[in-house]
Parts: sequence; structure tokens; C-alpha cells
Amino acid sequence: MMVAQNGKDLLIKVDMTDAGLFETLAGLRASRLSFNAETVDVTSLESQGGWRELLAGAGVRSASLSGSGVFRDAGSDERARQIFFDGETPNFQVVIPDFGIIEGPFQVTSIEYAGAHNGEATYELSMASAGALNFKAL
Repeated sequence: MMVAQNGKDLLIKVDMTDAGLFETLAGLRASRLSFNAETVDVTSLESQGGWRELLAGAGVRSASLSGSGVFRDAGSDERARQIFFDGETPNFQVVIPDFGIIEGPFQVTSIEYAGAHNGEATYELSMASAGALNFKAL
């Protein structure tokens, strides 16, 4: 029987020192990981039955990460801001409960801050893969 996983256990971590010291991005309430693969169409007049044919393993693969939460101004928040302004591509980790850890370089593509007069300051962060990603099963 499959057991549902708790969403708060999907963690986005950033390498704080470029030496493998990963820390969870502070204040996250929601996070998302998306994988994409472009296709290369090689359909021709000889394609059986007129069906589209794709060239295996030829498209560009990418991943995107996003997260949103309460702004805490912690060390990991400062690191994310610095990565954005310096255009760095350090390693991030995404911990997917009972599945594994995805690790590799990402570029921070956007940071948004928001706040209401009678509420907490919040932030949203988006990242795009910037190199090969590795998977390690848990």
C-alpha cells in the first residue's frame, strides 16, 4: 500500500560554502521541482503509419525549482540573494521523501518579496538547472 508523503518534507537546500555544506532555505512553506525534456522530431515520409518519431536521448533536459514561504532573513536567505546578484550557479539539493535526493547546479532566476500591512513578509524563489543533475536514492 502506498503511503502519502508530507509536503513539508520536500526540502530545497543550498550549498552555503561551495564545499558541500547544504542548508535548507529558511521559511519555505511550499516547494516544487519540475523536470523537462525537449523532443527532437525525426519523422519522415517513411515513418510507419505516419506516426511521429522522436530521436531518443537527443533533446535538452532541464529542471526548475521554486519555493515560497515566510521571509526570515536567515543565512540561507542571504546566500540565495547573493547567488542571484552574483549570477552564480552553486549546487542545490532537493530532498524528496522516500524517493531520493536530486543534486546539481542551479541558477536563481527570480526572487520576489511581498508583504501586507498586517501580515508577515513573504518571498518566492525560482531556479533553473545549470548543468548535469545527479540522483541518489534514499
